[in-house]
Amino acid sequence: MEKSVGLCFSMAPLFLLLGFVVPLALAGGHDYGQALSKSILFFEAQRSGYLPRNQRVQWRGNSGLNDGKISGVDLVGGYYDAGDNVKFGLPMAFTVTMMSWSILEYGRQMGASGELGHALDAVKWGTDYLIKAHPEPYVLYGEVGDGNTDHYCWQRPEDMTTSRAAYKIDPSHPGSDLAGETAAAMAAASIVFRRYNRAYSAELLKHAYQLFDFADKYRGKYDSSITIAQKYYRSVSGYADELLWAAAWLYKATNNQYYLNYLGNNGDALGGTGWAMTEFGWDVKYAGVQTLVAKFLMAGKGGRHTQVFERYQEKAEFFMCSCLGKGSRNAQKTPGGLIFRQRWNNMQFVTSAAFLATVYSDYLTSAGKPLRCPYGNVSPAELLSFAKSQVDYILGDNPRATSYMVGYGNNYPRQVHHRASSIVSYKVDPSFVSCRGGYATWFSRKASDPNLLTGAIVGGPDAYDNFADQRDNYEQTEPATYNNAPLLGILARLHAGHSGYNQLLPVELPALKPVAANPKPAAKPVVKRAPASSAASPIAITQKLTASWVHNGKTYNRYSTTITNKSSKNLKNLKLYISELYGPLWGLTKSGNSYFFPAWINSLAAGKSIEFVYIHSASPAKVSVSSYNLV
Repeated sequence: MEKSVGLCFSMAPLFLLLGFVVPLALAGGHDYGQALSKSILFFEAQRSGYLPRNQRVQWRGNSGLNDGKISGVDLVGGYYDAGDNVKFGLPMAFTVTMMSWSILEYGRQMGASGELGHALDAVKWGTDYLIKAHPEPYVLYGEVGDGNTDHYCWQRPEDMTTSRAAYKIDPSHPGSDLAGETAAAMAAASIVFRRYNRAYSAELLKHAYQLFDFADKYRGKYDSSITIAQKYYRSVSGYADELLWAAAWLYKATNNQYYLNYLGNNGDALGGTGWAMTEFGWDVKYAGVQTLVAKFLMAGKGGRHTQVFERYQEKAEFFMCSCLGKGSRNAQKTPGGLIFRQRWNNMQFVTSAAFLATVYSDYLTSAGKPLRCPYGNVSPAELLSFAKSQVDYILGDNPRATSYMVGYGNNYPRQVHHRASSIVSYKVDPSFVSCRGGYATWFSRKASDPNLLTGAIVGGPDAYDNFADQRDNYEQTEPATYNNAPLLGILARLHAGHSGYNQLLPVELPALKPVAANPKPAAKPVVKRAPASSAASPIAITQKLTASWVHNGKTYNRYSTTITNKSSKNLKNLKLYISELYGPLWGLTKSGNSYFFPAWINSLAAGKSIEFVYIHSASPAKVSVSSYNLV
């Protein structure tokens, strides 16, 4: 799928903060829960590799089973990006990042609708592949197959006869944008799986660390190394935005001050404080970085970087005001009110902009602040209303009364530009479909697709709300994974309405319902932390709940944690790792992301104990030992 993306640049001014309005519960004529279910289902139709037993899209089969073989690496799995059979690493990683962000913000709402398990499966299908694509710290495979041979053929994935060559980046052929986006995806997904599969979460985080180091140390554009990608996913914005994007997600995943300092120290040089955008997508990440940094700032994490982070936030608000049509440079819209950026797959910019508007509205509500636009303050409710208007347009509230989500409503695209859905399933007719024969027999059919590509968001209408449902109209009828990924969070949010949660605080994702599919456990954890309470450990850690109370409708718990030296020697230089801690802690000294003995204790004698306490509105935090000395 060929892309053409342009950048716009301007400087957004500072404005004063005034009052705010809390958004009302959302209501509308659309079944956002049904749309959420369908939008997640689409990812199953895009799967490459060996399909699992719980595969719900039954007309698909195994494909790409030799991917990577000629390069001596296993690259089976992952997602096809759109209506073709190529696996492009940059948009795939962005898709994983946005699905993960959707879950992190609105996973509880997904859980309430019964879709959290399916969303986790969708993320893990992507991260399992990205792990394979990163076999060494400074090697990352960024493409399997090539668009030139693929676009010459019209075949089911199960029948592919096109090239499955694999293309990589390494220190001699760098790709900071590709490595940075993949680091962001791994970091974001590591937070998602922290509750459900800690070993897998740690493995993802290890890859994120290495990939960020790779991206930052060996700088260069990936499409200068993987030149065959230039026609399809050219990196117009360069790699500076991905370096900041990856740093933001690594800070969010680790709370490590190094990454926050990276954002502060490099904000000006890498454009985070300078680029004022009217678009956000797989190539241009600035608005996403600026939104995340604005959240850090509103959560009180700016510290010595506060002034720099305020400049990031100015640009985040430039984007939001632009979307609303209340900025100094506004996003173009169709007569029907849809954001319009380009004629080719315009919906990718609609869903991503609507997602940023949704989360930023909730950040502002949590902080008790308005959106500052050039001609006055705007309530968070108005920003959320804009996001809802874009989703409603997609679902059918538009001049053509057309749903641009396949399978939703009564009037939706029937001739989707998609190889797999437009050719009869091999389970119905196993006859081989040849490269050019697919064009003659299936592509040219003026009839509905034999397979329903449920949940797919197609490219959408032109600048005047016109749309032609024709298979050869690839600019309007081709879907893409990155169209759907941001939509997951918005649909979950709209389906649940306003539930009064605080988006500036860490949110513990809910337990999966029994009916939901659990993510597969990692075969062998690469990184693990042995709990200090292990029988073989000389250090015992015990926790107990000592008090609970309710304040403003929320239950808070006080936990007492005791550390005991079970050895016969003195315990010194104890370093603890504490995760899933969402409140204040007393009795230890914190430095970076680690905890140590308080200043008045140099060592812990044999058989002795110390106690620390903490308060938060969640289950007990996870406490483990990073290092220690026995002397």
